Amino acid sequence: MNPLDDLARTDIDPALLAQVQALFAQQQSKLAEKDFKITALTHELAYYRRIRFGKASEALVGEQRLLFEETVEMDLAAIEEELEVEAPTKRKRTRAGRQPLPLALPRIEHRHEPASCQCGQCGADLVKIGEDVSEQLDVEPARFFVHRHIRPQYACRPCETVTAAPIPAAIIDGGMAAVGLLAWITACKYLDHLPLYRIEQIAARQGVPLARSTLAEWVGRIGVALQPLADRLAELLRQLACLHADETPVRQLDPGSGKTRHAYLWAYRSGVHDGGPPIVVFDYQISRAGAHARAFLQDWRGHLMVDDYVGYKALFTDGPTELACLAHIRRKFFDVHAASGSPAAEEALRHIAALYAIEQQGAGLDPPQRLALRQRLTVPALSDLHAWLLATQRTVAVGSSTAKAIDHALKRWPALVRYADSGSLPIDNNPVENAIRPIAIGKKNWLFTGSERAGRRAAAIQSLFATAKLNGLDPLGWLASVLERLPTCPNSQLGTLLPFPDFTQR
Repeated sequence: MNPLDDLARTDIDPALLAQVQALFAQQQSKLAEKDFKITALTHELAYYRRIRFGKASEALVGEQRLLFEETVEMDLAAIEEELEVEAPTKRKRTRAGRQPLPLALPRIEHRHEPASCQCGQCGADLVKIGEDVSEQLDVEPARFFVHRHIRPQYACRPCETVTAAPIPAAIIDGGMAAVGLLAWITACKYLDHLPLYRIEQIAARQGVPLARSTLAEWVGRIGVALQPLADRLAELLRQLACLHADETPVRQLDPGSGKTRHAYLWAYRSGVHDGGPPIVVFDYQISRAGAHARAFLQDWRGHLMVDDYVGYKALFTDGPTELACLAHIRRKFFDVHAASGSPAAEEALRHIAALYAIEQQGAGLDPPQRLALRQRLTVPALSDLHAWLLATQRTVAVGSSTAKAIDHALKRWPALVRYADSGSLPIDNNPVENAIRPIAIGKKNWLFTGSERAGRRAAAIQSLFATAKLNGLDPLGWLASVLERLPTCPNSQLGTLLPFPDFTQR
């Protein structure tokens, strides 16, 4: 029953009744508008949750998928926040279990005591029975400070001499930048992919003038200082029995024409089943010619995991042994199935999934145990896949996408199955592709390298940073320690500065 009808049957003043009716109508309009907004937000939330795991996300790969997922996560959070504001009593936000904050982080305690230590009802003294502790993660922006070095000078009057402590050796003699600042600038540029003008702006917001020309000079000098470490890293990499290789295009500025041209960052990574610390080395070259890979590997002989790029083919005529990437084979069948729903492609994906499931079983095994597992399970599974490929090849239309995927797999077959006869060879080239991915995403920030020299400097520093990350080291902390120790480190001890697990900041 409408309460306004009951009110109208009373002897209420007609003018007051009109005011009440107008106010009620206004409130009803606001409620209807709010209900409409809640309904719209609810439908939008359901839509974003659906596309988050739907076909739209599955069609994206690499950095596209990462950016898509970031955007969806932000939109979901925004919609849920709007719903919380619009209907705080109608829905309860579900929160995932929060991970504990790292114990190594410093803690700043804030104690919040009651306004009074007496009971507000009876006045008796309060007795502490426990405490509620919650933690929030915070961060300080780049904090600039000054190291002031004071070197007292002492004179000997009889000898007429002056004595003072020697000036410590530094990467940049007489420079005003401490190792922490140099490491931070280098990490900003090569880890966070920030151009120097953005680093200049960050410093300016803190009231510190750092001219781009000064930053550029420091980075150039650091690159020269770190080059011997990068060269040593490459030497160690070539001593290993199995390597991954891949390459990614970058743009290089051509000052004469004012345009950019293609250059390439070649990547080499140690095998994932090697016993030593993982190593990544980037080699910057101005083309994709296979001669660059031959020049880098020199007289190296071992197993090399690559894709089907023709530039590598000359290597295998009288040199390394070729390994083919199962992930590339799978990718071709996946593309066929995504485009046409081909049953044959779906069957190929099932065979390949079985091979990866076997690898998952052997993830924690040593090479002899992994070899035994592969001989027992992988070899028969590969035999089944090969027989299926041959049989299916005769049933699909020549020149079709499925036929091309099958032909590609069969062409690569001898190199594809070699891993099964070893316990230390990899199944695919994903490890080196993962090492390249941060650079592929970051180059959208820096757009191009300014010169071939700049590209080589970036490759050397990226090699050291990527290797540090693979070995669980903080690249910034590692570099700061190295820049402090490098000026007094003899060449024979350079290996102690490499970013390996036994690295210690002394």
